[in-house]
Amino acid sequence: MTEVAEPRLVSTGVGGEGGNRRAGVAGGKALRSVLGKFATGITVVAAGRDAPCGMTANSFTSVSILPPLILVCINRRAAVYQAILESGSFAVSVLSCYQENVARYFADHSRPRGPAEFNAVDWFPSPSTGSPVIEDALAWLDCDLAACYDGGDHVIVLGSVQASGCGPVHGALLFFGGGFHRQELAVPAALRETA
Repeated sequence: MTEVAEPRLVSTGVGGEGGNRRAGVAGGKALRSVLGKFATGITVVAAGRDAPCGMTANSFTSVSILPPLILVCINRRAAVYQAILESGSFAVSVLSCYQENVARYFADHSRPRGPAEFNAVDWFPSPSTGSPVIEDALAWLDCDLAACYDGGDHVIVLGSVQASGCGPVHGALLFFGGGFHRQELAVPAALRETA
């Protein structure tokens, strides 16, 4: 029988062994600063065939391969959340290091809404649900809405992947420390072969 060690509490005092252990308030700017130390990829989550709606999101991850499930976390007041509920589907486009302008566009609250929202970007309807996919994205996933879970001021949206694909092989657009990073990454041979 394998023995599991009990979790060890770490002091939150400043200095001492282990380096910088400053404690901050568990919310607001302090929490945003802590979470900003985790580098993420950038996606555009989009829904709606007739009146496409989208938003930039970095809270995205795979959940399961069998069955194929992914999740995104969306502010419950975001227009795309309502579009997902109405259509029962959505697509996620993983942005390349050359698509910072797309990420900024879908994060800009002053962008056009309604039918004109997707006029500024090249996109195509996903094969299963017809949800918008950003042209030249690194990868995309076409999903049926599987479930929604409460996540405080956000909703955890679980998607059942119906179709997926890869675009041109480039480095990924990253978000770290409150900003975008466009450094071209070395693309492993295994990824070059799947494109």
